[in-house]
Amino acid sequence: MGPIRGANLHGFPVAKAGQVIGLLGGSFDPAHHGHVHITKAALTRFGLDKVWWLVSPGNPLKRNGPAPLSQRMQAAQALMRHPRVTITDIEAQLGTRHTAQTLVALRRHYPGVRFVWLMGADNLAQLHRWQDWRWIMDNVPVGVIARPDDRISARLSKAARIYGAAQLPDRASHRLGRAQAPAWSFINLPMSHQSSSAIRARGEW
Repeated sequence: MGPIRGANLHGFPVAKAGQVIGLLGGSFDPAHHGHVHITKAALTRFGLDKVWWLVSPGNPLKRNGPAPLSQRMQAAQALMRHPRVTITDIEAQLGTRHTAQTLVALRRHYPGVRFVWLMGADNLAQLHRWQDWRWIMDNVPVGVIARPDDRISARLSKAARIYGAAQLPDRASHRLGRAQAPAWSFINLPMSHQSSSAIRARGEW
């Protein structure tokens, strides 16, 4: 089966109907080895065919803007080299700023592709602050990857409580990509303590 409609648009990643694509969104300001670590884990633990890094124009929840998009894209591409991982600025091309808007647009451009939204446990803890967060949970499976010190707050979060019945057990996390939403899975990993904010604070970006 060949690439689907929308995949040949300039700069858009290629996907095929039936594939399971994990989406890791963020500013990547800058990308670091922690991002690489959780991406490789997500590929195997959640049963994904590919992962796309969605390097965003900016985070609506952050007051200060990130480094230029071209600079962040170049750094991410230099760091993340894997045949099943694609670095893309598709959100800038689509003109979307919020995750729900991006997911609606991707589902329209890639009919038949199964998307899984990937996030760190810190994001699950604040998911209820995101625009249309209930729509995200109701329509797209979500893979949550524990980061240091975020496990308890994530498990006690509003999203985790409301969607408790939709959580897959650990032994079934590999079925997340084929699960019918609402569905989410929480996995614990020995995590890197690297963070983009710490790298910026040290003046290394």
